[in-house]
Amino acid sequence: MSSQPTATPPGSRGYANPHVLVPTDWVQRHLGDPAVRVLECSEAPGVYDSGHVPGALRIGWLEDLNDPVNRDYLDRERLQRLLRGLGIGQSTTVVLYGDMHNWWAVFAFWALSLFGISRLRLTRLRIMDGGRHLWQQEGRPMTTLVQDHPPGDIVVGERNDRLFRAFRDDVLDHIHRAGKLVDTRSPAEFQGRKLHMSAYPNEGALRGGRIPGAVNIPWERAIDPRTHTFKAADELRAIYQDEHGLTPDDDVITYCRIGERSAHSWFVLGYLLGFRHVRNYDGSWTEWGNSVRVPIERDDPVLEPTAASTGPGHG
Repeated sequence: MSSQPTATPPGSRGYANPHVLVPTDWVQRHLGDPAVRVLECSEAPGVYDSGHVPGALRIGWLEDLNDPVNRDYLDRERLQRLLRGLGIGQSTTVVLYGDMHNWWAVFAFWALSLFGISRLRLTRLRIMDGGRHLWQQEGRPMTTLVQDHPPGDIVVGERNDRLFRAFRDDVLDHIHRAGKLVDTRSPAEFQGRKLHMSAYPNEGALRGGRIPGAVNIPWERAIDPRTHTFKAADELRAIYQDEHGLTPDDDVITYCRIGERSAHSWFVLGYLLGFRHVRNYDGSWTEWGNSVRVPIERDDPVLEPTAASTGPGHG
């Protein structure tokens, strides 16, 4: 453990809202605390099954949070039933973590925020900084046992999509008003040379490119690769503000492939840097790249070879 790089505490990194992050040692101190519920949201079910934080329960980004028919999220009643089944009550502190530098954990944070859960009126919602990778890197305990918890009594409000979510027509209006757009995909996707991330199959878009006016800030630039934690606020401001000209008063829409890479950047801008108006376009390129008569920009019209797939999709 001593040879591994040490993550600085989230509270010392200059964030606008440092309370949304908890360090791994805080989580370990609260293992078994009935007022804290730890939830893992990772890319595939087998990740959790192979070993997880003791006492943590799994929440699936696809099967739990998404509507099984429509491309949408759960309604209030189904989400309330899900969270109560996970033992979450009105005063429970919920700590999310996962693999992929907390990519999916932050997506779950965003989805739950649509119901006001992150606003501290219902539950206290947090992200374990560094996620699975840092927890394991530090040699902290893992288990394959799944604990039972008594049902919770949380009362969930109606979903409100307006504050944190953008739809296709919102983006079209945003383009017309010259609003700020952040494309969080890889440079090859942004340029139109790929329809997907490297090592992933094509997941449905017919055309490559980007939304006009967008700047490309890949989501993982916000992460310190040594510790898997979020970079300090001054490093983040250097990327988003100094390098790309964004300001905390801008109306910003983030997007990616299906909305989870962009949810990560939504979290960075809105919670860590304190931007006041940030929305995530979760329709993202899967919708935009298939829509009729929407404007597209791209640098190279020739797509690189890709494998066909109709899988569930990744960012």
